[in-house]
Amino acid sequence: MQLYCESLTAYKRLKTREVRIGDLLLGNFNPIRVQTMTTTDTMDTLATVEQSIRCIEAGAELVRITAPSKKEAENLLHIKNELHRRGYKTPLVADIHFTPNAAEIAARIVEKVRVNPGNYVDKKKFEQLEYTDAEYAEEIERIRERFTPLVKICREYGTAMRIGTNHGSLSDRIMSRYGDTPMGMVESAMEFLRIARDESYHNIILSMKASNPQVMVQAYRLLVQTMEHEFGECYPLHLGVTEAGDGEDGRIKSAIGIGALLEDGIGDTIRVSLTEDPEFEIPVCKDLVKRYTQREAAITTTVPEIAPVTKLPYSPFEFSKRKTYAIANIGGGQVPVVIADFMLSHHITHQDLQAVGYTYNEMTDKWAIGDAAADFIYTGNKLLNFALPGTLKVLCDYNTWLQAKDKEKYYPFFMPEEYLQQTQRSGTLNFITLDTNTPVADNILQAICNDSTAVLCLWSSHPHAMPSVRRFVVELINKGIANPVILAVESHDITIDEQLIHFSTDTGALLLDGMGDGTWLINDPSKISNNKVSGRTYLQTKNNHQFLNNTAFSILQATRSRISKTEYISCPSCGRTLFDLQETTAKIRAVTNHLKGVKIAIMGCIVNGPGEMADADFGYVGSGPGKITLYKGKDVVKRNVDSAIAVEELINLLKEHDAWVEEAVGVVDGE
Repeated sequence: MQLYCESLTAYKRLKTREVRIGDLLLGNFNPIRVQTMTTTDTMDTLATVEQSIRCIEAGAELVRITAPSKKEAENLLHIKNELHRRGYKTPLVADIHFTPNAAEIAARIVEKVRVNPGNYVDKKKFEQLEYTDAEYAEEIERIRERFTPLVKICREYGTAMRIGTNHGSLSDRIMSRYGDTPMGMVESAMEFLRIARDESYHNIILSMKASNPQVMVQAYRLLVQTMEHEFGECYPLHLGVTEAGDGEDGRIKSAIGIGALLEDGIGDTIRVSLTEDPEFEIPVCKDLVKRYTQREAAITTTVPEIAPVTKLPYSPFEFSKRKTYAIANIGGGQVPVVIADFMLSHHITHQDLQAVGYTYNEMTDKWAIGDAAADFIYTGNKLLNFALPGTLKVLCDYNTWLQAKDKEKYYPFFMPEEYLQQTQRSGTLNFITLDTNTPVADNILQAICNDSTAVLCLWSSHPHAMPSVRRFVVELINKGIANPVILAVESHDITIDEQLIHFSTDTGALLLDGMGDGTWLINDPSKISNNKVSGRTYLQTKNNHQFLNNTAFSILQATRSRISKTEYISCPSCGRTLFDLQETTAKIRAVTNHLKGVKIAIMGCIVNGPGEMADADFGYVGSGPGKITLYKGKDVVKRNVDSAIAVEELINLLKEHDAWVEEAVGVVDGE
């Protein structure tokens, strides 16, 4: 299997062509650039200028502005001139979708234009069409005729271009031949790239965005391989997860998709798409990029090498879960488990378990169990003095486990040598911790391989933990060792945002490749200096367990490994948005957040409507000022609904299609 990056273990940036955007250089080992997109009406020059300045002062190196028609494209000149008058020379990017004329105007004004090959010339009517090879070739020629004028203008004016494929807006033509696949995304962009190359135009960046991080990562990997195979070189890549949402979920989903690629040296510029004011995207971008800036600097220091991986025993271009056998509720075809870490807790009570999904009622002596309830808690050297809910089990140190009376609720946690030396083990579950950064003796691996009760808890002391753990799992696959694996990640970062990125990247990147039968997130809350993220505060002592538990379940949800809550596919807003997206998202979330497994898209306009929400079950899309169109999948159900009653109508739609349930307190457990 040909690799899609320079190395899977030693951090090396992928070499790409250098592209100039105004005075900014991108690609070819230049710094990873951070960018965002304005949410103001492009015709409101002053508001767009003011918001652009806030983004620039927050650290944006590129600012994108929507230009849905000729008048907005023409107004980019006034915006640019006013920014220059105030001393801001940051390159501007015109965002184009359906209007080639607007792109041709904008390309003469701003430093970069973004076109979406799915709707720039092709149309999307969700029709299944059949093309002969000759008919398909004719369509390509039609695209060439319509796209070439823009290419020539960009070449003449020195304007850069992003060919930005989106998973949800692939054209009917591409869908008919390739389906809703990463390969379809790649071919959609390659058609436009080949035309540009034929015109000797190379000032190009590409992107493969999706709201599903798994699809997004596979598409970028495949694009790199395709460009290398066809051209012998790569163009720079803009990374992003579309419609990631807001708060922790938006940060987690973005960090999984973007971080998984940055880990392998892929990516020259990033945008974190949050349903928040655009300047709030920049600190998240900076936190992501900082990890790899520091990593690049560390290459010349004493960071130890990780043994190379020269061949993968699985395809990185399609999802395939590592095959493991089931041990109790871990491994096999079961969803990944969550282990909540209570190691630092001096004393554990009924009330402490509320943070990880279990609420105890003293009057009835019963437990209410939430959908996002941890499966195990790790107590270290402590035993609990109260009866546990039926679904919860305890993991504790070996010597502590020996003292436990209930061996059906308590399971031992071994150090490697301890596991070999001790003859008394659980007949059901035994957890063994392994540092993938240190050599593991063959006799230990052999003993684990022969033990149908052994679960591996993998972590790494290497500064670059994810590739270290991945290499070890690849070894397990190659050696035919099928024991389940728990991904243990400890963060020493001092802010919540940095911890979200750390946990999401190191755990999520492995889950996207089918590695991991459980997660175990660890931190020291006393070392967190900033506990506020997106308006939500986690107290260091009281709610840290809640933070870790929520993060674990959100990572599993974002990687489609385990569904425990409603999923919102929410666009970040832009100048095309026809209602207050942040307020509406919060309103819809408040009344639907108990609908486990339902995917609801909230889109500001028709551009980001039925296409971008291709992965959603239901859609709420702005169709005009004060008007909403509701979708079931890709089909329009109700048009021009008054926004004052649109949320109620969405609930009615959910009820009509049996997707609505009344909110319940929880599952009662009497143990």
